[in-house]
This record gives sequence, structure tokens and C-alpha cells, in this order.
Amino acid sequence: MTDNDNGPHNSGPGDGTGADAGTGVAEAQGPAKWKVVGPGLVVAATGVGAADMVATLVAGSQFGYGLLWAVIVGVILKIVLVEGAGRYTLATGKTIFEGWTSLGRWTTWYFGPYIIIWGFVYGATAMSSAALPLAALFPGVNLTVWAIVMGLAGFAMVWFGRYSVFEKITAALVGIMFVTVVGLAIIAVPNVPAMLTGLIPLIPEGGVIYTLALAGGVGGTITLAAYGYWLREKGWHTPKWMRVMRIDNSMAYVLTGIFVIAMLIVGAEVVRAAGVSISADDKGLLELSDVLKAEYGEVVGTGFLVGFWAASFSSIIGVWNGVSLMFADFWGHMRKKPAGHPDTLTGGKYFKFYVLWLTFPPMILFLLGKPIGLILAYGVLGSLFMPFLAITLLGLLNGKRIPRKWANKLHTNIALAITALLFIVLGGQKLISSLAPLWGG
Repeated sequence: MTDNDNGPHNSGPGDGTGADAGTGVAEAQGPAKWKVVGPGLVVAATGVGAADMVATLVAGSQFGYGLLWAVIVGVILKIVLVEGAGRYTLATGKTIFEGWTSLGRWTTWYFGPYIIIWGFVYGATAMSSAALPLAALFPGVNLTVWAIVMGLAGFAMVWFGRYSVFEKITAALVGIMFVTVVGLAIIAVPNVPAMLTGLIPLIPEGGVIYTLALAGGVGGTITLAAYGYWLREKGWHTPKWMRVMRIDNSMAYVLTGIFVIAMLIVGAEVVRAAGVSISADDKGLLELSDVLKAEYGEVVGTGFLVGFWAASFSSIIGVWNGVSLMFADFWGHMRKKPAGHPDTLTGGKYFKFYVLWLTFPPMILFLLGKPIGLILAYGVLGSLFMPFLAITLLGLLNGKRIPRKWANKLHTNIALAITALLFIVLGGQKLISSLAPLWGG
């Protein structure tokens, strides 16, 4: 689902002024070489958190391998979306936010409130998610204390670290996630004939919502749009890197697919076989740990909690870094700063403001609980983001906004249109559920 891989440089160096840009410029003068660890692994790891693990686990426990095909479709859709964001950045030398502003002021009116409200609520959610497994492993320490520790740890790594360090930490966390979850799936001994049957695209009775969630929801967050910023930080900033970017993106999401399939296997072989029902939130993973301890022993159950923590903490540092870069770019444009201004880059004052915003104000929610008005706004704006991304990419990757050589071909337009339609349906469903409290739902 990609277009031509090679061609002339249609743009200059763009914004290649990130933390490692000096290295990147030097690398760009020689042959563009793919590295196993790249921005694709970062965006994929950040996008898959505890909520995705639970959704896949519950789907496996309820429908066995019946929705395996939906997982594979979901991986393909994410490859299409992230490739589009990366292609736009490399082909034009512009950030995704610069692209959005070219589509009209409506994009800023949506994105501005969204990134502020989303960051405040997500900060608390992410810290709590990473704290849950630690509170289970070390019950002598209060959950809120662990949440604050996780927020401060993520803050320190992003505030003081360079992109290259951040990338290595993410790779280590992915390694932990992969070993624990895929190892668990192997121990569970998957039913291969049943898995093959699950490749047939059928929706089981009562499985429409789970089908949509697996196809569109797993690994899908605002961090998909951050990919172009991480390309810049890596030093990949001209069309010369197009083939490398595509390999990087595809391999990262194949890895994500294996991880998600492993969770589906655990749901089908462990949870379903145990005949237990687990919660549809992060606590469901703690319940799974109890099932694993009873079935396979303390070591396996504890090992899974470590994998749960790695998945959650990778989302913290990924969002703290990537979405802060997006905010810095957004606010730089609001302040009429030129592209590549130091204030808008890693370590700049706009970047640091948002890192602070993600870390400290959300801690207030640990004391106040969940203000219904804020949660409503978070749900409504969040339900619109993935449709927003898919639709705007259709606009950015066609016409005069991108050099013709890198514009969408028919098959990529069809793929993006299908992706946009799926996210519109998913977003509509989430929008309804978010508004349900207004009428007592």
C-alpha cells in the first residue's frame, strides 16, 4: 500500500534540527540505510498500551481466534496511516501540523483544544496505568505514589534525554513486552488449526464492536501523527529516506501485530479455558496475572506484570516526547515562529511547557477523582482524532500539497478511504458512549 520508492529530492532539509539532527544530516549525505531500531518502533510501542492489551485479551476470551483476521487488518491500516504521515513529512519537508493548517483554520480550532484537554486527562490515565502492575508487585506502596513516581520518571527521561537515548529505552521496553507476552503465548500452546480458521473474515455473533476495535483501535492514538516529528529527530528528513521509512514503519507494525496476536492467544487459551471473566479496563490485566499464577506459577504471573508495566511505561515516555513535539510545533505556529525555531524543537520552551503539562497538573486528578465535564470533553474530542487524521491525510497526500511523485496512487487512496470510514464508525460509536452521561446513560 505504498507508492514509488525512489526519485529526486523534491524538498530541502526541512526541519532537520532535532536533537540528533547534526548526525542525521551527515547520514543523509551517504546511502540511506535502515536500522532495526527507528521511529517506527517508537510510534508502534507508544500506541500499544494497557487498554489495547485488555481489548485483545477480552476478544480472545470471548471469541477465541474468530477475530484474528481483524487484528491483521488493523496492522495493515496502521501501516497505511503512519506511512502517509511519514511520506508527507519526507516529501515536503513540512510537519503534519503545517499540513493541517494548509487545509483551513478548522484544523487548528479542533487540534488546539484537543491537545490541551487530551494531555491533561491522558497524563493521569497513563501514570495510573503504569502504576497498577507496580502496586501489584510491591503492594506496600500506595497506587497513587507509584503513579506519581512513573510520571516523574517519564518526565526526567524526556526532559533531560536526547532522542537517541529515548529510542534505546523504548527498544528495551519493547523487548521486555515482546519476551513476556510472546513467551506467554508459546507456553499457552496455541491451537494452530483454530488460528487458521480465524483468518477467514467472519464477524461472530455479538462481536461487531470488538471487530471494529481490533481492526481500528489497537495501536491507534495521537502518536501516529507524531511519526514525522520522530523522523526529523532521527535525521531522516528528505525523500532519500522514503524507502527506509517504509521498511521501518512496516517492520515495526509487523512486530506490533505479533504482540497483539500473542495477547489474543492468551485470551483464547488461558482466560477462556479458565472460564473466568476479566474486567474491560486496566485491572483486567491484574486479574490475568492472578489466573497465570494459578495456572503456571508465581514466576509466569510476575513476569507478565513486568510486561504489563513495560507496555504502559513505553506509552508514557512516547507521549511525553512525541506529543510534546507536536504541541511545540502547534504553539510555534500560533506565535508566528518560523519553521525550525529553537522554541519549537526538543528542549525548547514550548516543548518543555507541554512536558510539564503532561506531568504535574494531571496529578491533581489523583486527588479530585474524575471531573465529569473534563472527561466528557476528553471523550468527545478523542473520538474525533483518528477520523480527523485519516481524512486530513487524504487531503494532504493528493493535489498540490505534495510533489506529484509522492502523491497517493489509486490503491493508497482506496486504503485511506477505507481507513477513514472505519474510524468514522469507531469515532461515532465512541462519541455516543462519551455523551451517554448527559442523558443518564
